[in-house]
Amino acid sequence: MRDNSDPSAALFPTRAERARLDDFLTRELPLANARITQGSVVPTFDLASFKRQLAGFDFRSPRPLNDLLSWSIAQLEHGIVHMTHPRYFGLFNPAPTFPAECADRIVGAFNPQLATWTTAPAAVEIEAHVCKAVARRAGLPQDAVGHCTAGGSEANCTALLCALTRANPRFATEGTRAFAGAPVFYISADSHLAWLKIAHQTGIGRAAARLVPTDGRGQLDANALISALTEDRARGRVPVMIVATAGTTNAGMIDPLERCAQIAREAALWYHVDAAWGGALIASDRLRGALAGMEHADSITIDAHKWFATTMGCGMFMTRHANILSYVFHVSTTFMPSNIVHLDPYVTTAQWSRRFLGLRLFLSLAAAGWQGYGAHVERSIALMATLKEELAARGWTIANDSQLAVLCVAPPPGYGDIRTFVKRVIASGRAWIAAAKLEGRDIIRVCLTHGEATPEDILELVRALSARE
Repeated sequence: MRDNSDPSAALFPTRAERARLDDFLTRELPLANARITQGSVVPTFDLASFKRQLAGFDFRSPRPLNDLLSWSIAQLEHGIVHMTHPRYFGLFNPAPTFPAECADRIVGAFNPQLATWTTAPAAVEIEAHVCKAVARRAGLPQDAVGHCTAGGSEANCTALLCALTRANPRFATEGTRAFAGAPVFYISADSHLAWLKIAHQTGIGRAAARLVPTDGRGQLDANALISALTEDRARGRVPVMIVATAGTTNAGMIDPLERCAQIAREAALWYHVDAAWGGALIASDRLRGALAGMEHADSITIDAHKWFATTMGCGMFMTRHANILSYVFHVSTTFMPSNIVHLDPYVTTAQWSRRFLGLRLFLSLAAAGWQGYGAHVERSIALMATLKEELAARGWTIANDSQLAVLCVAPPPGYGDIRTFVKRVIASGRAWIAAAKLEGRDIIRVCLTHGEATPEDILELVRALSARE
């Protein structure tokens, strides 16, 4: 037993002390969340006071962990935008499912290392199983493979690396020097512009991300895509990938997936579908037809921490090309306990040492099934339809026609500048919404992914939007 006078005893307390503190968190965290639901969506703390308290942590003298836990809960309760609040109508990150929260506690306690199958066979198999199940539900073939990522950006970066490598296998060793001309890929101008960072990361440069104009409704214009391909090839550039977005950030629009698949097939290019948040439609038997064409993809991105409502951050990359994925990331070292092609995560993913992320979605899917998730998605869309009706009846302009749970609106005359108005609504603490642009026009963007939002939360948002001062 560790001596309590040992200065490291606080890092590894007795089982009895761990149980007491664990019970404390189990009791206090739900109470904090209950207060959040009844309070402000936005931070309400005194920044100057917080900074003074923070400066007092010089780490020279230890403090009781019980007090530190209380302090930490209080700071997060008052010092962040609350995505767990039912009137957070923001950027896709909803309150997490309870099974996902349980998964985080389990994983934190066991802390498995998912670099190799050898060190964590149960964890690697669980994660592979759930990703393959999602891939099959999305329409990919039985032998498709997948893995969890830190988020959608890592998953999308993996897609580009696969596309570059398939276009020219020498890219793996020679980089862009392997290509006869500058490699380029195609995305909607209204796609998530993390793609620019990804182009930079992969070494092909931001100019390689070719932004294809939209069609006036926020969807990629297929004719403009064909024109861009033709022009680039005439200029000596080397197209490698077409990306279709299934759920744009600003307006929730789904690009023409079937048409993009056809163009990619005819041009012999990698076809990737970025369904980071819209991909959750696969859960609904009634609505999944909106994603027709995704099944032709070479690879797909879906974020579990968005509409699937796991804890942050948990993306997924899925592909029908297991051999290319292994070729992209394969490496061999003497210090790793195994080097199993197609199986060890460190030779099939961008990461090396990594957390067991897949248990979050595994437990949630196992507890609710596709039927439960389908009901969750359909409920969000139904509530958004209610909001659309309420605002239209009050003279608001509906600016988008999304099949997902996002609404872009513009107020009637007399509301003034939209961005100023949005800041005023947010400052009130009654709801969190966003100002954005759609087809060059300023709009108010409302997205609903919270599994416990109610019709009353929608009506409270309507009241907040109706207040001109």
